[in-house]
Amino acid sequence: MKQPPSLPTLPENRYLIDTHCHLDMDSYIDDLNVVIESAKQHKVQQIITIGIDIPSSIRAIKIAQKHKGVYATIGVHPHEVDELTEEDYDELRALYKNNINHIVGYGEIGLDYVKMHSEPTNQRFHFNKQLELAHELPLPIIVHNREAETDTLKILESQPSLTHGGIMHCFSGDYEFATRIIDLGMLISIPGIVTFKNATMLHEVVQKIPLEYMVVETDGPFLSPHPYRGKRNEPVNVLFTAAKIAQLKHIEIEEVAYQTSLNATKLFNLP
Repeated sequence: MKQPPSLPTLPENRYLIDTHCHLDMDSYIDDLNVVIESAKQHKVQQIITIGIDIPSSIRAIKIAQKHKGVYATIGVHPHEVDELTEEDYDELRALYKNNINHIVGYGEIGLDYVKMHSEPTNQRFHFNKQLELAHELPLPIIVHNREAETDTLKILESQPSLTHGGIMHCFSGDYEFATRIIDLGMLISIPGIVTFKNATMLHEVVQKIPLEYMVVETDGPFLSPHPYRGKRNEPVNVLFTAAKIAQLKHIEIEEVAYQTSLNATKLFNLP
């Protein structure tokens, strides 16, 4: 029987942060404690669990309250914005004010022109409105972009302030898009897709942009890296992503761990 591939390892004084995982999803309902403990045992010491609507934001907060080293974000994904009301915005404000010690970011927000679960005009309206709320709270942003680079940049560049920073989650654009995101003061988040042989555009981005502008993520339970492609993703697998970045940049994995963790710690104001 073929043995599963071993996880990359980190030295004693290094760790990783999974900046984007959906721990509240049903995929983890039976073994969430095991998933979080496995990550910690393999030096994935902190996890950001992401809200995609109000119910998932509430679940994310509850998970963060229960598990040391797990932090939550709140926000409404572009798939879910058609039904957003002013009362929902008030609830998001209240969620933050009542859970300020557990919420470190605002998102996942943005634009998705692939699945079009929400009308594009509504997506753009609520992207702007949620950016304003994130600034008001104040929180760094986690931005979702699928085949909407032009409008994403137009909206981000029109915002009066991105002083709290942010992340372009699950980066899928080209090098030029990456440089414009960096110019806005945001970080590029590298997902497990970087381990795929055909992800040549992402490989180029990783090779060209400095580590100082990168964080790593799983987007679990989605987008498992090679060699677990097609299976449930979980935070421990961010080790494969970090190892691939190290390979592409001809450096050691501990350097990737050090810099990406420093970047995430600064952005999210983590302990």
